[in-house]
Amino acid sequence: MKHQLLDSEAFSEELEHLRRELASKILRLTDKNPRLESRIPELTLTRWTTTTEKSGFLHQPSVCMIAQGAKRFLLGEDVYVYDPHHFLLTSVNLPVFAQIIEASEEKPYLGLMLKIDPKAIAQMLVDSDFPPERSEQTGRGMAVSKVTLPLLSAIIRLIDLLDTPQDIPILSPLIQREILYRLLISDQGIRLRQATMNQSLQIARAISWLKENYMKEFQVSDLASDAHMSPSTFHHHFRVLTAMSPLQFQKWIRLHEARRLMLAENVDAANAAYKVGYESPSQFNREYSRLFGAPPMKDKKNLSQLARV
Repeated sequence: MKHQLLDSEAFSEELEHLRRELASKILRLTDKNPRLESRIPELTLTRWTTTTEKSGFLHQPSVCMIAQGAKRFLLGEDVYVYDPHHFLLTSVNLPVFAQIIEASEEKPYLGLMLKIDPKAIAQMLVDSDFPPERSEQTGRGMAVSKVTLPLLSAIIRLIDLLDTPQDIPILSPLIQREILYRLLISDQGIRLRQATMNQSLQIARAISWLKENYMKEFQVSDLASDAHMSPSTFHHHFRVLTAMSPLQFQKWIRLHEARRLMLAENVDAANAAYKVGYESPSQFNREYSRLFGAPPMKDKKNLSQLARV
């Protein structure tokens, strides 16, 4: 028993050492750019010195880790909080709100996102002899799980390639493949494998179509037919993965794009509503207020003031 306790303490110390090493590397690499789109196209590093308000965006399939601080994701009514001891795994494009909940000048938030290619997961499953997948559904396309020593070690070795860019073309694919393997053998492996199943792939295609064609009117029955499902089955699987219906998903994208147009391109509310597909300004104002907590122009004014601060 005493030997087991010593092994456990040594393991915890090594894990903590790697966390500090990861924090040091992200802090150094983001010194001049708090959001670094790195030379490894799939890898983004982030440093933030304050907590943030909720912001909405379409979150890509990825693994997100934190070296310092904490972050919260909202997917529908579900809440996911992760920190240096946990990672966030996302298997499909998902409409989320996110906010940094632990950050300061003395201890900034230090995080990373590594995009995941579902095709690479499928290829690894074909190439490797993984245990048979359990038949039950895993639920949402997002989960939080504990960081392991092998996974953290692989992430650090990937970041180390940024100091030797000549090595990236050869070694980055190999290390990313190792990271996928570590994720597939983790307790969230079934979630990644589910993303390669036919039903999930069809839902992912529908999500991509809605993302690109959010201005167009559509019938759920048409999306279901394209996915080779009945409307009720399609609706069920879509909601299980994304926490909303296809029509709610379209509305979410429309309203966030309208908000972006008003803030980034200084478009007035009426034109923003028209540009994203709304025909009724009153319906736009009502749905915008419901999602963001304030009418369009008031929300724009509040966000502009916050940006100046």
